[in-house]
Amino acid sequence: MEPVDALLCAARRPLLITHIAPDGDGIGSLLGLGWAMKETGRHPTLACADPVPRNLAFLPGADSIVAQPSGAEDLAVALDCADLQRLGSLYGSVQASGLTLLNIDHHVTNSRFGDAHEVVSSAASTAQVVYALLRRLEWPLSPWTATCLLTGLVTDTRSFRTPNTDISAMRTALALMEAGAPLAEINEQLERGLSLGMISLWGRVLSNTRLRDGVIWAEVSLQAQRECGVSSADSSGLVSFIASAREAHIAVLLTERVDGHVEVGLRSAPGIDVAAVALALGGGGHRQAAGCTLPGPLDAAREAVFTQLQPLLRSLTRRRATQPGGSDAVQTVPMPPR
Repeated sequence: MEPVDALLCAARRPLLITHIAPDGDGIGSLLGLGWAMKETGRHPTLACADPVPRNLAFLPGADSIVAQPSGAEDLAVALDCADLQRLGSLYGSVQASGLTLLNIDHHVTNSRFGDAHEVVSSAASTAQVVYALLRRLEWPLSPWTATCLLTGLVTDTRSFRTPNTDISAMRTALALMEAGAPLAEINEQLERGLSLGMISLWGRVLSNTRLRDGVIWAEVSLQAQRECGVSSADSSGLVSFIASAREAHIAVLLTERVDGHVEVGLRSAPGIDVAAVALALGGGGHRQAAGCTLPGPLDAAREAVFTQLQPLLRSLTRRRATQPGGSDAVQTVPMPPR
């Protein structure tokens, strides 16, 4: 038996954790594994340092996710976290507990933290890794588990549009649908999951979005969040939206958090590796979708990100200048005004 399998099978009260500023894959993987463990007679605690985004509240069990463990757990499992810092305030709880830590993820920049790993960088989502793990363990795949995992797969592939949406990912989606996951309902919930406050926030942020030489960026201040009655979690999805601008090669979203830090989301066009930028800033992710958390305030975080982007943009300028259509090359971005 694999070490990961043995740890999961032995656990009776596991602590399952996903990352701060959770997305569909983090929450979907957390709930999917949680349901499977409950159905095998276990009693997992599902935790996340940040609230569940409102557009994911439809998932079965979403209201059971807590911000702190009970202290009675016998195993810690990190889901969809490239490094320990992504656990946020729960990092200290895990360290103090002395629990064995299992790392389940799919990010290419995963630091291989913990005592055992199930890191599959070729997978399109952590939900896909969890699905394969459940099949290997021969644990039940209920409609609730399948719905949560398919939501993770749909959101992390942007509805099956990312380059890593391969045959394996599509077969996983089919298997989850056969297990009872309603794809049409999931898409409907995700598309209609915006509250009026979120729409107001998005409108305010988008009205101040800026584009310069192929880089598009936007900022979500605490003041804007408070005035719209939402939290930092409600900016989830904004970075992918601004990245869809035809003129943009790289998208940057900076979101101010109540703890004084700034959450940075990075997206890029094919062939542009923003994971390396995020890794240099203490974060990680994928070549076209990555992120990190930086000390505030917003202007300091912005400066750090754009400073790190400069070498990448210079290399892109040189590369595009030698290709047909070189006039459309990305040029070095001057430091944005404060």
